[in-house]
Amino acid sequence: MQARTDYMKRIKYTTGLCGLMMLLMGSKALAQHGINSLYSAYAIGDLEERDYSRNFGVGSSGVARRSDYFLNELNPASYSAIPRQHFMFDVSLRGQIVGYKNSSSLNQTAGDLSVRRLAIGFKANNRWGISAGFSPYSSVNYKLISTTYIDNTAQTTTTTGDGGLNKGYITNSVRLNKNFSVGVATNFLFGPINTVENVGGDTVSTKLQRYAFNVNLNTGIQYAGKIGTKWVIGLGATYRFKTNMNFDKKLIIQNSSETTVYSYDLAKEKYTLPEMYTGGISLTNGTVTWLADWKHQKWSQYGQKGTHYQLVDADRYSTGLEYSFRRTYGDLRVEGIVVQAGFAYNNSYLQVYGEQLKDVSGTAGISIPSKSGSIRYYIGLEAGQRGSYNSGLIKETYLNAVFHFSLRDIWFIRRTYD
Repeated sequence: MQARTDYMKRIKYTTGLCGLMMLLMGSKALAQHGINSLYSAYAIGDLEERDYSRNFGVGSSGVARRSDYFLNELNPASYSAIPRQHFMFDVSLRGQIVGYKNSSSLNQTAGDLSVRRLAIGFKANNRWGISAGFSPYSSVNYKLISTTYIDNTAQTTTTTGDGGLNKGYITNSVRLNKNFSVGVATNFLFGPINTVENVGGDTVSTKLQRYAFNVNLNTGIQYAGKIGTKWVIGLGATYRFKTNMNFDKKLIIQNSSETTVYSYDLAKEKYTLPEMYTGGISLTNGTVTWLADWKHQKWSQYGQKGTHYQLVDADRYSTGLEYSFRRTYGDLRVEGIVVQAGFAYNNSYLQVYGEQLKDVSGTAGISIPSKSGSIRYYIGLEAGQRGSYNSGLIKETYLNAVFHFSLRDIWFIRRTYD
C-alpha cells in the first residue's frame, strides 16, 4: 500500500513538472521582450554562447566537467555522471540590463527577464544517462528608425524584428569504463524570425516572415583520472556537425487594421550552421576546482554575408575557479555552499562594417543547498561589454543575473514488503 502511495505521489510530481514546462514554453517565456540589440538584426540573430546552469559563474566553462549535482549541457558525455536511480530537474531564469552608447549622442538602457533553460535527466542503468531539455539557440529583438525619401519627401521608417531559433534536445551518454564517457545530443532547431517595416506611419506595413526547422547532432567525449591521491584531472571535447537551415519566407502587406491585402511565398533562404569544436580541462580535489574551455565555430568557410556584415570564424575562451565548502555527516562528506569566479572572452561570428564584435565579461556565482540536500539554489552574476565605438558601431554594457534551480530526487526504487 505504501509503495502504491509513493508511486502515485511521483506520478503527480512528474505531471506537475511537465505542466510547468508546457506553461512556460506556451507563454513564450523563452523569448526576449525588452532587449533591443542592433546586432541581433544580422544573420540568424544573437547566438546563445552562455551556459545557464551552475557553470555560469565560472565563465560558462565545463566541457570537461562531470557532476552529479546538476545537468551539464556543455558536453553530451557528462550525463553518464548522473547518480544511479536519480531523477534531476533544472530550470534557469535570467534578468538582464543593457546600456547602449555610440560615439555621438546615443545613451539608452533596456531590460529583460526570461527563462533560459528547462531540462530533465536520469540514469537508465549503471552506465547510461539520458537528458532532455529546451533552450534558446539565437535571439532576435531590435527596433530601427530611419528616414526614407519618397517623391523627394522625407518619411520616417520603423523596422522591427523579433523571434529567433529555439533548441529542443535529447541526449544519451554512456560510461565506457572507469575513465571514459561518450555522448550524442540530438538537437531540434526551430523557430521564426520576423521583420516588420512601416513607412510614414502605421497606414501600411510590410512583414517578412521566416521559419526554419532541422535536426543537428553534437557529440562529446570526457576523460577523468586521478593525479596522485587527492586530485582528479578531467579532459573533454565536443564536435557539432554542419547543419543547413532553410528558412521558408513569406511577404505579407497589411493595412492599418492589420488586414492582409497581399501575400506572396518567396524563395527559401539558406544559412549554414558550421562545424563547432570545443575543448576543455578541469582539475579538482573535491574542494577546489579549476576549469578552462575553448570553442571554435568555422563560419567564414561558407561565405555568408549581407550589405553591411559578413560571417567570420568565432572563438570563445573561458576559465573559472570554484570553491566548495564541504559538510560532514558521520563518515559522509557532501557538498555545501559553493562560490565561483570566472572570465570569458568571445570573438563573435559577426563582422559589422569591418569590425568583428568582441564580448568580454567577468562572472561570479554561489550555489546553496537546501536542508534536505535534494535541492540546490544558484545565483550567478555577469558584467561585461560587447561591440565598440569604431565605424559608427554601438557599445553594449550589460549586467546579467541568473537564478538556477536544480532538483535531485531518488526514483525507480522497487520496494518489497512482507
